[in-house]
Amino acid sequence: MTVLDARALNRATLARQLLLDRADLPVLDAVGHLCGLQAQEPQEPFVGLWSRLRVFEPAVLSALLTGRRVVRTHLMRRTVHLVTADDLVAWRARHDGMLRQRVLATYRRELEGVDLGELAAAGREIMADGEPRSMGELARAVAGRWPTVGHRPLGEMLVAALLPMVQLPPRGLWRTTAGVRYALASSWLGREIGPPAADGPDPVGRALLRRYQAAFGPAASADLRAWCGLAGLPAAVAALREELVSFRDEHGRELLDLPDAPRPDPDSPAPVRFLPAFDNAILGYRDRSRIIDDVHRGLSVEGARLVLVDGRVAATWTVVEGSVSVTPLRRFSRADRADVAEEGRRLASFLSGGESSRMRIATSPVRAA
Repeated sequence: MTVLDARALNRATLARQLLLDRADLPVLDAVGHLCGLQAQEPQEPFVGLWSRLRVFEPAVLSALLTGRRVVRTHLMRRTVHLVTADDLVAWRARHDGMLRQRVLATYRRELEGVDLGELAAAGREIMADGEPRSMGELARAVAGRWPTVGHRPLGEMLVAALLPMVQLPPRGLWRTTAGVRYALASSWLGREIGPPAADGPDPVGRALLRRYQAAFGPAASADLRAWCGLAGLPAAVAALREELVSFRDEHGRELLDLPDAPRPDPDSPAPVRFLPAFDNAILGYRDRSRIIDDVHRGLSVEGARLVLVDGRVAATWTVVEGSVSVTPLRRFSRADRADVAEEGRRLASFLSGGESSRMRIATSPVRAA
């Protein structure tokens, strides 16, 4: 079985994630290809798409949100994702059990004795009028039936698990600050989300596996689970094994992939890329060593914005007083600094609407003896 080293996996990941070469894709198609973008921080998907698309106008993504073609919702790993409306409709029921278990993992004691079916019915009854509500408003509306339960456990179980909900604009629009207000996905989209499929061939699981491999492969089954949070996928993997190809990584793990998916030459040049907080190019794997060193792994879950140099995490970045500020995690060569500075100025111009291209790079850390 062919062994793919970390550099080969890195270049494959960059290609699938549209980070090796910026893609000529419509925004909607890019969101679909990526299986959605992490969106806990409302403005971050704009940077994620800017780094991946040759032409990206923020107004287009905002229009897709207001036009109900893409939505913000709790989905993979119970985190807020920006996904296409089609994917929400197709995938949401398959995530129901996982979403409930993840909320219960936090609030099991508080929700003890609460019939979740009754809670879901109460929530649907409140939301049936089509009026958007905050989580707190919804929780207060149903709290009379469970007076000893705190509002937050009730609200989180409703909006993140029991009811397929979307976060409505203006939340998530370009350069817009707005609180979170929810509506039923069926009301917002005009389409019903069906119940989970009965035991059987798991067509949604198979579709998720194919889509994941297209956007993240080659990857192990454990990476797939780490990305979506779902259990019960081994049956889908077994069913599709004959149409997939197998590799091994340097640690001996089996990696699966689509046979015709791009696996570039490991020596392909990788340009500097600025990633937003919680980008799935990093979080979408259990083993993230293909793109980030273990010593820096914690940054990927702390909300740090990261800079890729030669395809690997090499710095963090933030915006300070309108200027993009980069802090290296290792020593930069002169060429690295020049490339980071050039891309940083382009990012600053994008974020400021062309008003500024200011950026700075902190002194590189001294290499350990």
